[in-house]
Amino acid sequence: MIFAAGLGTRLQPLTHNLPKALAPFNGRPLLWHAIKSVEQAGAERVIVNVHHFAHQIIDYLQSNDWGLDVCISDETDQLLDTGGGLVKAKSLFIAQKPILIRNVDIISSADMDAFLKAHQQGGNAATLMVKQRNSSRYLSFDEQMRLCGWKNINTGEHIDVCQVHSSVDLAFSGVHIVEPPLVEAMGDVRPFSIIQAYLSLAAQHRIVGYRVSNEVPWFDVGTIEKLKEAELYYKSGK
Repeated sequence: MIFAAGLGTRLQPLTHNLPKALAPFNGRPLLWHAIKSVEQAGAERVIVNVHHFAHQIIDYLQSNDWGLDVCISDETDQLLDTGGGLVKAKSLFIAQKPILIRNVDIISSADMDAFLKAHQQGGNAATLMVKQRNSSRYLSFDEQMRLCGWKNINTGEHIDVCQVHSSVDLAFSGVHIVEPPLVEAMGDVRPFSIIQAYLSLAAQHRIVGYRVSNEVPWFDVGTIEKLKEAELYYKSGK
C-alpha cells in the first residue's frame, strides 16, 4: 500500500494545484517511484489511497500500464490518516499475504529484499524500518528491537508500552510491513495514526524495528527543499 492521500501542505506552493503524489522527482512523479519500489520488492498488487486532488492521481494511475494490479482506496469523503487508511483498504489486499506499506514522499535506497526477509524470519506481526537520524519524534525499542515506546523531544510527550532495562531511540522511515491479523486488531474504520495503533498493540503483538545503516540514503521529500536535496544527491551518481 502506498499512502498518497495527504494534503501535501509542506510542499506548497507546488501542491496548490497538484497532489503530493504527483510532485516530480528526477523527471517522474513520486508515485511512479513508489510503485516501482514495491514492484521490485515483489508486490503482486498495490493499493493507493487518495484524497487531495484524488481525480488527478486516479487519472494518472489509469493512464499508465503498470506491471502489477493497481487499486484505488478512495478517501475523498474523509481523510483517514495512516491507520484509518490502512483499515479502510483491507478488503482490497490479497488474502493472508503480508502488506508492505510506504509513504509516497519517501526516497530511499534501502535493501527491500533484506527487509522482507527479516520480517518473515522473525515471525513478526509488523516490522518498521527505522534509522538513526535527527528527528523530533522517536520510536523506542528494547534489546530485542521490540517496540516499547515513543517520544517527542520538542514537547516532552512520551508513551511507554512497557518497562525495559535499556532501549534505543530511532526515527521511523515511513516503510513497514504488517500482517493481516494485526490490521484486524486495529478495529473499525476511523481517522487514526498507524503509529498510535502500533503502540497500543505492541504489548500483545510482536512489533519489531528493522534498523538500516546510516550509510543508506533516505529522504523525506515532503518539502521543496528536501525534494531538491534528494534530486541533487541522486543526480550526483552517489
